[in-house]
Amino acid sequence: MGILEEKLSKHPFVELSREVKERGIYPYFRQIEGKQGTEVEMGGHHVLMFGSNAYTGLTGDQRIIDAGCAAMQKYGSGCAGSRFLNGTLDIHVQLEKELAEYVGKDDALCFSTGFMVNSGVIPQLVGKDDYIICDDRDHASIVDGRRLSFATQLHYKHNDMADLERVLQRCEPDKVKLIVVDGVFSMEGDLCKLPEIVELKHKYNASIMVDEAHGLGVFGRQGRGVCDHFGLTDEVDLIMGTFSKSLASIGGFIAANQLVIDALRHMARTYIFSASCTPAATAAAREALRIIKSEPERLEALWNVTNYALKRFKEEGFEIGDTESPIIPLYVRDVDKTFVVVARAFEEGVFINPVIPPACGPQDTLVRFALMANHTNEQVDRAVAALKKVFVELGVIK
Repeated sequence: MGILEEKLSKHPFVELSREVKERGIYPYFRQIEGKQGTEVEMGGHHVLMFGSNAYTGLTGDQRIIDAGCAAMQKYGSGCAGSRFLNGTLDIHVQLEKELAEYVGKDDALCFSTGFMVNSGVIPQLVGKDDYIICDDRDHASIVDGRRLSFATQLHYKHNDMADLERVLQRCEPDKVKLIVVDGVFSMEGDLCKLPEIVELKHKYNASIMVDEAHGLGVFGRQGRGVCDHFGLTDEVDLIMGTFSKSLASIGGFIAANQLVIDALRHMARTYIFSASCTPAATAAAREALRIIKSEPERLEALWNVTNYALKRFKEEGFEIGDTESPIIPLYVRDVDKTFVVVARAFEEGVFINPVIPPACGPQDTLVRFALMANHTNEQVDRAVAALKKVFVELGVIK
């Protein structure tokens, strides 16, 4: 074994994966044998899918599939280049205009993934004399974006506005102070305290970028996101979103005023030096956006089933934290038991996701239960019954 292999073999994540594989409770990379939906075939099991980010329930919608197929027929399978050179299609530009209008900004840029938005945009907004300020539970893409920057990197305790103000007080008043925050926190399901953040923005002359990955299609008018939900779109300088959740595709975007977008169009390295979104993915996202705006009953259904699930989990004694969204954390608070819960739930016909360090502290491990607009109350009841059986067996709840 070489030095590289020996070092990797001793990495904590590698050792942990080896251990759980040997115990038969490895929860990752399970193969789905068909379309994503509320129930799927997975590894020879028929399971309820409560581990998806497809909040609008559109990933199997035939209209979106047809739109993607038609785009591939017209434009081919790929763009063979970056947006900067030969990879810009008319449908890219059309989607950007529609997204900008949707989230209430002048213009938008589409990237090949949501991760590439944050890792490409954040480093270009600030320089070595500036500041990036993040909530300590921000998504990994935000973390990696700030790591690529030469700015001073600061963070505040999760949703602790007194701590955010303490951090802002440390910053030089005439330098850029960029607060980057998730609109909906992807593991715990709670919302950022955007009204308070906006107040601090004005007090300390800061700028705000909100990651709406888990807010679009869920909050606000026609699912326009958390910024719209709070009525603070005009106060937020940059709004980021993804296609891989409510928009039933793959990709991401950043929206802002014209000056910012024009600058990023010529500066964001993950935009300039990466191949552009495929025609099929672009057309699928456009069609999903059209459906979301034209079918308000979809958003209503999502919140009806979400509120029902929240009620049922509370009734059965689960610890669900401060969630305000279709993301429901079921706290286990033990790394080993979290793996066992996921394995036992799968045996009982429910697919859920484990959340362990570094996504959370070892004392805060949980399983993530997420709703889609096309889930039914009956499916929720089946899942709650199965999960209560497992949680009681393991002594997590009584």
